[in-house]
Amino acid sequence: MILAPEAVPGGARFQHAAAGLMLATLALLPCAAARANDSTTELAAGGLVLTTTADIEMRAEELHISPRQVRVSYRFYNASPHDVKSVVAFPMPDITVADAAANLPLPTDDPENLLGFSTRVDGAPVKARVVQKVFARGADRTADLDRLKVPLAPHLRTTDKALSQLRPGDGEEMRRLGLADVEEYSVGRGLRKQLSPRWTLKTTHIWEQMFPAGKEVTIDHSYKPSVGRSVQTALADPAAIDQPWLKDYMRKYCLDRDFMAAVERGRQSAGMSSGAPFSEERISYLLSTGTNWAKPIGEFRLVVDKGDAANLVSFCMDGARRIGPTTYEVRKTDFLPQADLNILILKRLRGR
Repeated sequence: MILAPEAVPGGARFQHAAAGLMLATLALLPCAAARANDSTTELAAGGLVLTTTADIEMRAEELHISPRQVRVSYRFYNASPHDVKSVVAFPMPDITVADAAANLPLPTDDPENLLGFSTRVDGAPVKARVVQKVFARGADRTADLDRLKVPLAPHLRTTDKALSQLRPGDGEEMRRLGLADVEEYSVGRGLRKQLSPRWTLKTTHIWEQMFPAGKEVTIDHSYKPSVGRSVQTALADPAAIDQPWLKDYMRKYCLDRDFMAAVERGRQSAGMSSGAPFSEERISYLLSTGTNWAKPIGEFRLVVDKGDAANLVSFCMDGARRIGPTTYEVRKTDFLPQADLNILILKRLRGR
């Protein structure tokens, strides 16, 4: 079903699949979508997590997703006759630097607020407490990095500098604990060795929230998504027909014949023998079954903004309709999320 004609033939495509919002248990994992050196892999994030309670209902949730920003607005209602205090948390994606070639698409250089997260409760800003833990080989090693005065964020240059200044014995201890590894790289005529981080950083923003008996509480939060990118898509490349990654893409983003035909027309019109004249942007939003709430979400609204009318977009959720040149909307009532939301945006390359 093509919702509306676009500047690029074929327009935007949506197909049927169960999808929804992150509500309760959140596991933040990187999504394996990159296939080449010119790609970065998106890191999935989601929504708020509350201590499990049968007293709090989510009367409404509105989610706006674009490559520039994710905005979520919740209306909670305490149906019990007593006030309820709950811990509210927003987990950041887990950060792990697997090797020297790792290119993590994080939108900020802030060592604590990795995604530029902010929140308001009933219109007033909230100061959340940031909790960061470092893990290596399944063990909490935060105290070890603190003792050695090594920053916790493994992806920043300040951390690489601190590792390079460690005494040999401390560096060996880092390797023994699985916190670091030695990498070799070429410098002029010789090889140089460097201690590189291998731990996983877990970051969570936390605050306590009071839900008064018989009243609604509105919580709004926003952040910059981690967007996976490829300089050029391999979709419509004749050599990709039998590749496993293409089947994964078809399933993950619900790419159907009409969407693929639009990409193929773009390839032919550009006179390209392989690939198509589009770059990729990929966004993942973690969802859950919503078991933390007394009832399903009363009113749910999703808005996806593809950024430009010439872009193609595809994601798995039924009932989508176009509401603007670049925006698409899904509305549901008594909604119980069942799957993660993965969005693929193809951007027309300039001059093609």
